[in-house]
Amino acid sequence: MSPTLVQRAVCLAGICFVAAIAAVAITRRHDDNRSKNLPGAVVVPGTKNGYYTGRAAPYGPTAAHPRTACGTPLTAATQGVAHPVLPCGVRLYIRFHGHEVLTQVIDRGPNVPGREFDIAKALANRLDLHGTQTIQWRFAK
Repeated sequence: MSPTLVQRAVCLAGICFVAAIAAVAITRRHDDNRSKNLPGAVVVPGTKNGYYTGRAAPYGPTAAHPRTACGTPLTAATQGVAHPVLPCGVRLYIRFHGHEVLTQVIDRGPNVPGREFDIAKALANRLDLHGTQTIQWRFAK
């Protein structure tokens, strides 16, 4: 073998070794962060139970906006949330007063100071959410 091939082989072996160590460290850290109160849930740093809190209010279709910014038809039966930063299609768990639902981001917004989410009217009815309220939310796996 030429010195160049030997150097490449040693370099590749070193990279594989570092990647394996990183994978073990990440897996171990993931296992250590499991919540004792929520089986299978990961506690998010900075939260007590893995959920963030935010302000949310219902919204519905208007004649001027028959579709969401993500391209979803906005009807009285549409279920989803609007968020100004999270990308379209991100799945979330929303929890409010004992109700928890799996949903996804379907729109941009809200543009109201102090409010992080707009919740489609059908989903708000399912959660029994009326007016601006504080909800809990987390990312779905």
